[in-house]
Amino acid sequence: MTPSIPVEHHDPVNARILAISEDRISGFDRQPFHRIAEEAGLPLATVLERIRAMVEAGIIRRVRQTLLSTKLAHGALVAWKIPEEKLNEGFDFMAQEDPFSGHVVIRSTDAEVSGSGYRLWTTLKVPVGESLDEHATTLLRLTGASEYLLMPAHGVFALGVGHARRKTLQPGDMAEQPASMMTTTPVELTAEEWNVLLALKEELSLAEICEDPWASRAELAAVSLERFCQIAENLNAKKVIGRFSTFLEHVKPSASGVRVTRFNGLFHWTVAKGREHQAGAEVGRHDCMTHCYWREGGPQFGNANIMGVVHGTEKSRVLEHKAAIDRHLQAVGIPVAYTNVFWGGRSEIKPSEISPKIYAAWHARHAQ
Repeated sequence: MTPSIPVEHHDPVNARILAISEDRISGFDRQPFHRIAEEAGLPLATVLERIRAMVEAGIIRRVRQTLLSTKLAHGALVAWKIPEEKLNEGFDFMAQEDPFSGHVVIRSTDAEVSGSGYRLWTTLKVPVGESLDEHATTLLRLTGASEYLLMPAHGVFALGVGHARRKTLQPGDMAEQPASMMTTTPVELTAEEWNVLLALKEELSLAEICEDPWASRAELAAVSLERFCQIAENLNAKKVIGRFSTFLEHVKPSASGVRVTRFNGLFHWTVAKGREHQAGAEVGRHDCMTHCYWREGGPQFGNANIMGVVHGTEKSRVLEHKAAIDRHLQAVGIPVAYTNVFWGGRSEIKPSEISPKIYAAWHARHAQ
């Protein structure tokens, strides 16, 4: 009898794979699984076998080429005020019925503070030329929410997952240099580029977790594999391609009860006007940050302007990471006027749709 393939994320071989495959394959790669195998120091056959097994077991929830959607669509973090009795129903609608809402999270605070009445948080994308306000207003009507606050990103300082790799981090671990700020200015694409991009971005099927995953996508786009890769590399040069990634199921436990993370904290900091870029770069250089942005929270959130997320299996450890960042900001001479933590509870994570055709069809279906 063939022994079963280990699927838990902490298995030593799986951990080696995930340390690379979660967020270390930047940009477009013609043979991404070869890259993972090379950098993990494992045979390609082992990498393919283990990733397929983890997908089938639900340990990895999806494998896909990510896009830097800040370059392809208008986006914002959205805080929703919604009656408590409609909270879970609103969550379900955002998670299941709105393809333009990505991260959908119910959050809470440890005390009643500025913004604690905003329980539902989502990320929202709409195609370039469309209105975030229009879409959010439609969601307001469909969910029974009473208010929303759009917080578009002015700059991005950290954007990656790497949950397996981050488990061994110590509070205060950081890069040697401050993080660079990525801009959010949209780029224009040709019809051919959109055709390839839309074929590229969907999650891979089990059959596509193979030596040449893009062959079937080239067929879908009705171009040769060589042309498909050339266009994808052009898109990479335009900085609209993110990373090739295996996304761990980090919210729900595995079938055997193992969790990748248990707590996630959305951190808010308020720094003086004009110092947002510097502060974001100092926060974003900390290895614990999976996301870090310059966003404007307004008076509802203490005028917070630097926001980021840290995950962990223990709440106290997440707070230790935040305390280390707070000390670092003080040490480099960046005063913080306000700070807070919004804890994640019920969560659903999915990629946001950016197709103009799907957007138009969705609004036609949900018109009053």
